[in-house]
Formats: sequence, structure tokens, C-alpha cells
Amino acid sequence: MKIALMDSGIGLLAAAAAMRRLRPDVDLVLSCDPDGMPWGPRTPADLTGRALGVAQAAAGHRPDALIVACNTASVHALPTLRAELEPGIPVIGTVPAIKPAAAAGGRVAIWATPATTGSPYQRGLIRDFAAGARVTEVPCPGLADAVEAGDGTAAAVAAAAALTPADVTDVVLGCTHYELVEAAIRAALAERTGGADLRFHGSAEPVAVQALRRLGVFPEPGRPRTGTLTVLLSGQEGALPAAALGYAEGRLLAEEGAAVGR
Repeated sequence: MKIALMDSGIGLLAAAAAMRRLRPDVDLVLSCDPDGMPWGPRTPADLTGRALGVAQAAAGHRPDALIVACNTASVHALPTLRAELEPGIPVIGTVPAIKPAAAAGGRVAIWATPATTGSPYQRGLIRDFAAGARVTEVPCPGLADAVEAGDGTAAAVAAAAALTPADVTDVVLGCTHYELVEAAIRAALAERTGGADLRFHGSAEPVAVQALRRLGVFPEPGRPRTGTLTVLLSGQEGALPAAALGYAEGRLLAEEGAAVGR
């Protein structure tokens, strides 16, 4: 079984690592777009064009499913990607985990990119799934870029933490990049909330489970770790970006012997 994941950059690491933990035997294709990133500032049409190219590159490796491991691309490009690839290749989008975060009816903070914060898409999710909760949308300018660069995340995390209500109970990580620095976000919010025990909600494992479900298979973390790793950089086979090794998820995947760029 082979599963591809796509994103503008290394935000796909969280979902890829989750898939590797759930199914160590699955071959993974990581397709990203260093020539066109970041996608966030692009127009929806431009972003969709870049995403389609990255998806087609992944499709060339004949995966059984494709995970769009990017919230912004899922918002703008998912219909186009599905029209292009399905039914031959199931396409699974990434949705912020607003529904489970709001289930307890607490105070929810949604950390997301400025492009997603306040968008009709996110507001629709809040309306449909968080009507019983108090929700604050927290824009995080520069955080995804800092994660991608592997540097400068502390300032961006601190700025977003300052916008987060002190009585928050649940935090939605509404950009796949943010899951790579969850520990830093936890530490910043612990100071903000006086050490409150917050619940964090990411999308990496749920989207990996959903991809397996679409294929009619189940998580089997005890299987032998025989899965391979292929990295595509703007359509060309290449190495895992060096910045990936700054995160536990990247190091997990690098253990498979994949080349690492400089």
C-alpha cells in the first residue's frame, strides 16, 4: 500500500509521521512545493494551480490515496483535486478539529494562518460545529513560515499566545505546520493560562486514520517497519528538507534512510 501526502512545505510531516506510526508497512510519498511556497499569500486560483501540480506529481507515483496535508489547500483546492484524481485516487482533505474541540462546550481558541482566520470556510465550521462553545479565532502571522525555516518560532508563538484568552480550555491547531511545534505552543499558553491543563486538537492522526478508512484498512502499528519514503520537491524527486530534522516527526521519517538536503 502506498499513500501520498502533499503540502507547500514540511507541514505534511505531522500527518506523515502519524501514518508511519499507524502503519509502518505503508510506502509514503511526500510531495511539496519549495519553488512555490508559501501558498497562503497566493490567490485561490494561483494556489489551486500550484496544488494541482504537486498533486499530479504525487499521482505519478501511483499512490492508493492522497492526503492534502494543508488546511489552506483543502479550503481552496480540494474540489479541483478531487475532480482531477478521483475516483482513481481517493483525495482526503484536512479540516481543523473544531468539532471535537467544541464538544465539551468550553472556551475554544483556533490558531490559524491569517488567510484562514475569519474566512467564510472557518466561520462555517464554527457555525456548524461549535454553536455551543465560546470561540476565539487567533491569527498567527509568520508562524508557519518560521516553522518551515526552523527558526524564529518563539516570537510568533508568543504573539499568538498573547491573543489567546486566558480562560481557554481547548486549542485547535488549524495549520498543519503548528503541530510540529505543539510543545512550544503548550509552554507559551501555560504561562498565559497559569498552568491550566489545556486540551489540544490537531488533525494529523485523524486525517491519517481517515485515509486508511477510505482504503478499507485499519491501523496496525505492530506491523514490521518496511515502508519506504519518496520525497518530491516541486515535482522532482529529491531529499527530505534539512529543516525537517529539527522536528521529531522529521527525524522519525529520516530514520528510514531517506536522503536529507542541506
